[in-house]
Amino acid sequence: MIKLIKLIILAGVAFLVLSLFSCTANERARNFGGKETVELPKDRVLVNCTWKQDDLWLLTKDTTTGKMYFNEKSSWGMMEGEINFK
Repeated sequence: MIKLIKLIILAGVAFLVLSLFSCTANERARNFGGKETVELPKDRVLVNCTWKQDDLWLLTKDTTTGKMYFNEKSSWGMMEGEINFK
């Protein structure tokens, strides 16, 4: 009986540790109040940002050309889009 209780506690702790480490920076910042720093490219300023599920979308403006860019910072970094406005 004691072995079963220890096994259940160990499984619960392992589940909690794995669930915390499996979160991306976007998910931690959005869902759990964590912090994330986003580096903008040189000569760009942030105009606006928004969340779409766990992905962060940034609207930036190039200060030299005046072009605007809408970039996705995805949770896993696998598929990140960019839309250019002229």
